[in-house]
Amino acid sequence: MPISNSPKRGVSRAAVKARKPAEIREIFSRFRAVRPEPQGELEYLNAFTLLVAVVLSAQATDAGVNKATRRLFALADTPEKMLALGEETVRELIRTIGLYRTKAKNVILLSQRLIEAFGSTVPASREALETLPGVGRKTANVVLNIAFGEITHAVDTHVFRVANRLRIAPGKTVLQVELGLEKAVPAEFGRHAHHWLILHGRYTCKALRPACESCVVADLCDSADKRIA
Repeated sequence: MPISNSPKRGVSRAAVKARKPAEIREIFSRFRAVRPEPQGELEYLNAFTLLVAVVLSAQATDAGVNKATRRLFALADTPEKMLALGEETVRELIRTIGLYRTKAKNVILLSQRLIEAFGSTVPASREALETLPGVGRKTANVVLNIAFGEITHAVDTHVFRVANRLRIAPGKTVLQVELGLEKAVPAEFGRHAHHWLILHGRYTCKALRPACESCVVADLCDSADKRIA
């Protein structure tokens, strides 16, 4: 089912307007009431293992990544230890994860770059993070948010869907939604907005059969995908 965020089917996203600030504030107030301190579901030990876990999570479930990284991180929780394991061992440890061959190569290469360019420390800037193999804008945003407490909006499929359906930040592309969220989300909710949107999309506002009957913002939703009146 395509993502839809308009009261009427067939209306293009370009014609959809974002909600008023007061409505957006109400949505996030309700999210906060349900989950005052939302947490990401990837397991990690430090900034380095967080970075690796997020890199591995591309096109994979958090549960699947956690199953593999429990063994991996028990053996290697620093760039030096990861590099010492070698690509072949890393590949075998994560072979249950999609695209594991490419990801194993990137984990080794990013570990090497962290050692050589950043003194084995995960950098705290998006620009520096994006120089690491396997790290794109979304991964950098997740690391900056969780490891360094920055207000960033990492847009995955769940965030993209919810931001459009609820008209918090309508957009045709991931970048449009991210920039829209930067403008739309009140500062007091910025630190956790990413997690609230992900969890809402993962467990309630699902792609095929949204659980509208249990949605805390159902009365505010005018999406064409809404399943209750």
